[in-house]
Amino acid sequence: MGGTVMAVRGIGETSEKGGEKAELRLDQKIQGGIRLYKQRSWEEALNEFKSTDTTDFSLEEKTELAYYLGLCYTKLKHYEEALSFLEQVVTAQQDVLRVYQCRMMLAYIYVITKRIKMAEYELKRLQSSGLESPLLYNTLAYAAWSQKQHKKSIELYEKTLEIDSENATAMNSMGFILADTGMDIMRALRLCRRAVDNKPHSAAYLDSLGWAYYKSGEVVEARTWLRRALDIAPNEEEIKRHFKIVSGERN
Repeated sequence: MGGTVMAVRGIGETSEKGGEKAELRLDQKIQGGIRLYKQRSWEEALNEFKSTDTTDFSLEEKTELAYYLGLCYTKLKHYEEALSFLEQVVTAQQDVLRVYQCRMMLAYIYVITKRIKMAEYELKRLQSSGLESPLLYNTLAYAAWSQKQHKKSIELYEKTLEIDSENATAMNSMGFILADTGMDIMRALRLCRRAVDNKPHSAAYLDSLGWAYYKSGEVVEARTWLRRALDIAPNEEEIKRHFKIVSGERN
């Protein structure tokens, strides 16, 4: 699906917010780990956090440390370790925003590791608590799409657009589904064009637009957009597959 990575990528980014308060509460050694984390030095930050003596830490400090350990492990794709620490935060944390962030991160990990039902569980808990957002609906929609529940996925992307009419992820993903399934090719093209207008250098969005043109029968136009996508992301398997199909190279 053009843009499936985009559909979940924002979860990790959103879950990193809220760290400023942690810097004010944690001791000086943890400050160094946080600085390394913000510099995107995930391995170094993780080592700093792991070497911290937590003997005299308060519950709040231990919870904040678990939060950053969870983030580091997620960035390093050590998902099982990340789950353990993020669950600690969800259990101990009283801050509603922090719980939201961690549940979104848990959902992200479950999506990445193909545990879609678990992802839905986390997301629906957020939804039932009234914490709705475009990111929440986009991720629920992706989970539905992963289970081939195309109509449900479209409905959820529609909810995103009700909240944020210019949400490029929703436009791109819904456009791809409408084109790929043949549900509404013309609307698919309109949505994919809007997504590309919003982010003209996104390989995922260019891929979706090219695929929508292909599904509409405009092969030359499709090849043009898919070529642009491939130039930006030459190693993306889905884009390569689409380009081969459009070029008549089906194997």
